[in-house]
Amino acid sequence: MLENVESPASRFLAARSFAVAGASRDRSRYGNKVFQTLIASGRTVYPLNPSAAEVESHPAYASISLLPEVPESLSIVTPPHVTREVIRQAIAAGVRNIWMQPGAEDAEGSQLARDAGLNVIDDGSCVLVAMAFERSS
Repeated sequence: MLENVESPASRFLAARSFAVAGASRDRSRYGNKVFQTLIASGRTVYPLNPSAAEVESHPAYASISLLPEVPESLSIVTPPHVTREVIRQAIAAGVRNIWMQPGAEDAEGSQLARDAGLNVIDDGSCVLVAMAFERSS
């Protein structure tokens, strides 16, 4: 008998709260596009950006530990050397799902997250594509 196995992307998107590490004030950047797309879908989303007071009129936070709640899912849109530190923060905070957007992948960070039992997406797929598919279904 086959079990109904939920995909890693489905588990990520089913969360009740999200954060975007690398959320940018610059609307041409993917960190901004991911943040805006999650917000537009009606989800609770927090921007993580240590150098911004706000992103798209939402208060921005310098680190996961400063968020008003622990997000279940974290989208990472940062350079790989930053990704690893963000993953360490996510593990310490209790985040359950991590999606490294294309270009943010860090092998050591991925392994740390998997070793901690997190749902990890680091295969070059993009949350924006998954969400477009979700809307069209």
